[in-house]
Amino acid sequence: MAQTTTTRTEPRQHDTREAVLFGGVYGAVLACSMVAALSQYGHTSRVSRRYDALWLLVTACASALAHGYAHYIAERAPHRRWDALRALADEWPLVTAVLPTVAVLAGAGWGWWPADGVEDPAFMLNIALLFGLGLVTARRSGRSWAVAVGIGLVDALLGVVVVVANAVIK
Repeated sequence: MAQTTTTRTEPRQHDTREAVLFGGVYGAVLACSMVAALSQYGHTSRVSRRYDALWLLVTACASALAHGYAHYIAERAPHRRWDALRALADEWPLVTAVLPTVAVLAGAGWGWWPADGVEDPAFMLNIALLFGLGLVTARRSGRSWAVAVGIGLVDALLGVVVVVANAVIK
């Protein structure tokens, strides 16, 4: 008589570095894209900057929910009671990555700095964030400094592409 055993496959747990890099890069590129899209119409009042900050935060949360839900339904393993919430919570780096841009936009909305022309500092901030995420993650993965700088530059290039696309489209 043949004995069969079934093993329960646990859902794939994402490495924290992987989640931070993925969510951080996605969030920073999302922030660049949103700043480009929201600034396309030339609204530069303090009220519109506060609205832009809120809209960016809502978009980041919606993206995080969509990613978490997609991970949850894509895993074909049996799920436990709280796995859906855990999948959503794993998307925190995406929301965290947009917070500096939210702060720049909200600060312009609150009058901490001029509301006009805040796009360039927001773009630079996100490009620096992309570079830093790539560099730090590569170094923590044991890559050499040269390779880590290269990875950081490729990540930063994603933000530059958004900035250039925005300039070309305008």
